[in-house]
Amino acid sequence: MHPSPVTSRPRTADDVPALVGILEAQQSGTGYPVRWPLPFPVEDFLVRPTELAAWVAAKGDAVLGHVAVTDVAPGWDADGWTSGTGLPASDLAAVSVLFVDPSAEGRGVGSTLLGTAVAHCRSTGRVPVLDVVSESTRAVALYRRHGWQVVGRVRPPWLPDDRDPLLLMALPPG
Repeated sequence: MHPSPVTSRPRTADDVPALVGILEAQQSGTGYPVRWPLPFPVEDFLVRPTELAAWVAAKGDAVLGHVAVTDVAPGWDADGWTSGTGLPASDLAAVSVLFVDPSAEGRGVGSTLLGTAVAHCRSTGRVPVLDVVSESTRAVALYRRHGWQVVGRVRPPWLPDDRDPLLLMALPPG
């Protein structure tokens, strides 16, 4: 019998406690999120008011990762994405809060989640965008492998001065 594959499914409220634990477990290895501990409840980082949809990666009953798609709201990142893509914010959707359980790294979980989020963006007629800490070389490599392009750089107010600016990336129509 073959092991069950990693699949993505919509996130439920019951998934959030496990996701809090996974986010904490992976933070020291990835540096995501940059501020840790967060200055607000981790649940508010995971579930955002601008969220359009969110998914978890699962293998059987085990939750292995998370991704969300959010509206591009006015702010530091929206300005960079709109100038970098030449599109209005209403034509963009942000892939966000993508992370994987450290025990599942290298098994395609991040790619599965990224593909789910991109398919959702495309199904709504929006161009997928994201931001990533430039020092997060594994994440940047994952995005580049999937065709993402840097369209700008930005220094949000929460990023420490000794860190390189965030990369703003977009996925060209494909």
